[in-house]
Amino acid sequence: MCGIVGIYLKSKKFEKSLGGMLSKMLVSMESRGPDSAGFAIYNSDKNKIYKYSVCLNEMSFEKFKKEIKKKVKFTTIEKNSDHVILKSIEKPNEILPILEDFSTISLVGYGKSIEIFKQVGKPSNVVKKFNLGNFSGTHAIGHTRMATESAITTDGSHPYSTGEDECLVHNGSLSNHNNLRRKLKKSGSKFSSDNDTEVAAGYISDSLKKRNLKQTLNKGLNDLDGFYTFIAGTHSGFAVLRDEIACKPAVIAETKDYVAISSEFQAMAHLPNVNNAKIFEPEPGIVYSWGK
Repeated sequence: MCGIVGIYLKSKKFEKSLGGMLSKMLVSMESRGPDSAGFAIYNSDKNKIYKYSVCLNEMSFEKFKKEIKKKVKFTTIEKNSDHVILKSIEKPNEILPILEDFSTISLVGYGKSIEIFKQVGKPSNVVKKFNLGNFSGTHAIGHTRMATESAITTDGSHPYSTGEDECLVHNGSLSNHNNLRRKLKKSGSKFSSDNDTEVAAGYISDSLKKRNLKQTLNKGLNDLDGFYTFIAGTHSGFAVLRDEIACKPAVIAETKDYVAISSEFQAMAHLPNVNNAKIFEPEPGIVYSWGK
């Protein structure tokens, strides 16, 4: 059992409040996932700067900053607890191999609009640790994890990002992830954990090379075996999918200003004007998407 949450803003009215809105949603899902938590925040990508989200793990910020200066031309490097956001005009094909040479750090996401933060511990502590309430943005996705199939580590925490400005959170389990992992590795995908959700994220990234997000998730209904509710994010929005059995809960609240999704309505009870929202459960096997 895990908790998933997401908010997509239809207008700019609540952009500065996005972090605060998501914070309360994540904390409300602590009972569903007390082992770790994480979130992805999206902002406008109307610039040429790439952002690389890195968890330092045991490496000190001073040492990382000193070493990365020797190898990367970066605009800024921002520290947030044990994570850093490295901003650079250099493209991913130049930066990713350099970051992979640092054996003790974890790259948790990259792109022009996405920033990802995740860590072990109670969601309420993770929210405070990264000062999520201070973030602004256009849309966001979060997850609280109750570990069942892999270790309680940062690498085992959600969201998973396996492509530029892409991320995935998941409540459920996949039964064919080992076979999919082997297949995706043969086509060039890389994985940093044993988690089935990372495999699903890799599958989505691989499929997005040929399809849009809605087409990819529809195809996933045939290729991904198991029980799941997904929220998949891109630079322009997000999509929600429950498998055709739909035993994993989800509820959506939609107003003229935002769309919110959570495993339970209680996580959305604080949202502005939610009492006047259109509230519904996503139908099994149907992809719901917002944004381009």
